Amino acid sequence: MRILILGGTGEASALVRGLLAMGRRDAVTLSLAGRTSRPKPEPVPTRIGGFGGVEGLAAWLAQDRTDLVVDATHPFAARMSANAAEACTRTGTRLLAIRRPAWRPVAGDRWTTVPDMAAAARALGRAPRRVFLTIGRQEVGAFAGAPQHDYVVRAIEDIALAVPRLTSVQARGPFDAAAEAAFLAEGAIEVLVSKNSGGGATYGKIAAARALGLPVVMVDRPEKPDVPSVPDVAGALAGIAAL
Repeated sequence: MRILILGGTGEASALVRGLLAMGRRDAVTLSLAGRTSRPKPEPVPTRIGGFGGVEGLAAWLAQDRTDLVVDATHPFAARMSANAAEACTRTGTRLLAIRRPAWRPVAGDRWTTVPDMAAAARALGRAPRRVFLTIGRQEVGAFAGAPQHDYVVRAIEDIALAVPRLTSVQARGPFDAAAEAAFLAEGAIEVLVSKNSGGGATYGKIAAARALGLPVVMVDRPEKPDVPSVPDVAGALAGIAAL
């Protein structure tokens, strides 16, 4: 089969490795949005950048004669998932999504759940606090309206945004709970803001916040299209093998 993997996540990388390990002869292309200038190299042809909306993606699928699209994008990449669903419908291309389960609060968690980044900024309150924004760098600007806080942002690349009192830390994960607890303690962090990304790769910060008794402002996931989906890479590999 000719397979297009919409990636940028650990699941996408693991799916590529899994397909190669199975010895399949699929023609696999990995697509990355281009959020970072130095993405992790993968052992399959990789394209960087958007397709140009639904029309562009549909044209690419038709020209490539793609048999299957695997949506392995981040849970918050709602626009790309919507475009993929519409483009696959238009071209009659099979679509399979990897939808990792969301995190759920457990005993000891101190979550305030909000629908979006603007609500997350409001949830921090008026009193100045030291805030760890674990949301990547694309949406940091939403916190410019709450300039009374000290913000710490960790990302793969440096951040230069008009957010007062912002400290940018360059680092690439994964980070386990012990490392995250040390990071939070050393940075005198008082509250975390996190997307509900789900999965185990970035759960260390949530476990660390629980262990330290820190509150977490948790941003809910956006809605995504109702398409055939599996919760993990193992399910995706099984689905592809069945096809």
